[in-house]
Parts: sequence; C-alpha cells; structure tokens
Amino acid sequence: MARYEHLPIYKKSMDLTVYFEKIVRNFSRYNKYTLGSELREKSRQIVELILMANSAKERLPLLLNSGRGWKESDETGFFC
Repeated sequence: MARYEHLPIYKKSMDLTVYFEKIVRNFSRYNKYTLGSELREKSRQIVELILMANSAKERLPLLLNSGRGWKESDETGFFC
C-alpha cells in the first residue's frame, strides 16, 4: 500500500474537508442538508481520488478525472 500521509495535496485536502465540516455546522437547517451535504461529500471524494491516484500505477487518468470533482465543488461553493 502506498503512503499518502506525507503528500502536501493530501494534507491540504484533509484540511479542506475539516474546514467544510466546521462551516457547514453554522449553516441554516435547509442549507445544512442541501448544500452542506454536497460540500462534505465532494470534499471526501477529492480525498478519495487522491488516495486512489497515489495507489495507482497510472496516475494521470485518475488525476484528469478528478478535475471534474474540483470543478463541481467550485460550483457548489459558489452558491454558499
């Protein structure tokens, strides 16, 4: 199994996930269960993609596909 704890992108993505968890707590009830759940899910997907790419021999296809996840997260974050 590949190590990933030392990767700066992994650390930053985990920081982002924790940040989203903290700010979603302060959302109104409606936004907490709509936009908040989307933000949390997208941030977890980004961490998962980083782990998958780090474990794969061919990282480029996974990283290129992860661009879609980042783009969707940006769009969701825009509405918050």
